[in-house]
Amino acid sequence: MTFFSRLFPLLVALFASISSASAAGGHQLPLYAESPFEGTFFSWVSNSMIMVWLAAALIILFCRAATKKLSLVPQGAQNFAEWLIESLYDFFGNILGEHLVKRTFWFFGATFMLILTVNYLGLIPGVGTLGTTDSHGHFKGLLRGGNADLNMTAAMAITFFALWIFWSFSEIGAKNFFAHIFAPKGKFSGVMKVGMVVIFFLVGILEIVSIFIRPVALSFRLFGNIYGGEQTLEGLMALVPQSIAFLPALPFYFMELLVGLVQALVFTLLCAVFLALMCDHGDEEHH
Repeated sequence: MTFFSRLFPLLVALFASISSASAAGGHQLPLYAESPFEGTFFSWVSNSMIMVWLAAALIILFCRAATKKLSLVPQGAQNFAEWLIESLYDFFGNILGEHLVKRTFWFFGATFMLILTVNYLGLIPGVGTLGTTDSHGHFKGLLRGGNADLNMTAAMAITFFALWIFWSFSEIGAKNFFAHIFAPKGKFSGVMKVGMVVIFFLVGILEIVSIFIRPVALSFRLFGNIYGGEQTLEGLMALVPQSIAFLPALPFYFMELLVGLVQALVFTLLCAVFLALMCDHGDEEHH
């Protein structure tokens, strides 16, 4: 309690200083990421890329710290890492089954931790609000939440889509893949069989459209929630006097902590469900 009682006033003061700067600038977070190194050799590096690299570096450092001195009785970082990995493994195992989770956990576990870390780094006071303003009044942030950039969320969704196709073909084969989409489900005969073939073929075309829409929906869902949350926080800061600008945003900030966790879970959960629906042979029991 003593630690948190000392930490809370520091957080409030930090929020106050950052929110005052944001309210004074009166800017809004642009829809697209920008480079803080415009006009230099590193102009291809955007402010959101920096945050993603920082998140990846933190995850790598955490993994190295957790595995530096392994022991049979885990302690400290190793204990937390084992609890986190086992919890995620069991969670995705209940969806994918024992065989698939062994093959694909590297993707789902890493994606969940990356999204969660990027989301939380984006909530650090100053990310998205500190930057420079040019002579035309255009604000350019030094840092930007990684998942508030559609390029980042689209890259993860497209990567999953490519892996989904690879995993699906390698697990059930091309014949079963297309049969799963177009073949009639059930036993029919005579005229009914012909009618069902036509109906399920048309349904299969709709399924193909929905499959291609999935990465779009995944990327925009994550981007929209994170970008909207940052815009809400900045908008609240600009509506009240600078001296108390942090007060209305403070409860929403803590709500964004929950949103960051939920969005990381939803993204990876939907990916796991999409894969399970295609690769479930019906010969395994999935809980």
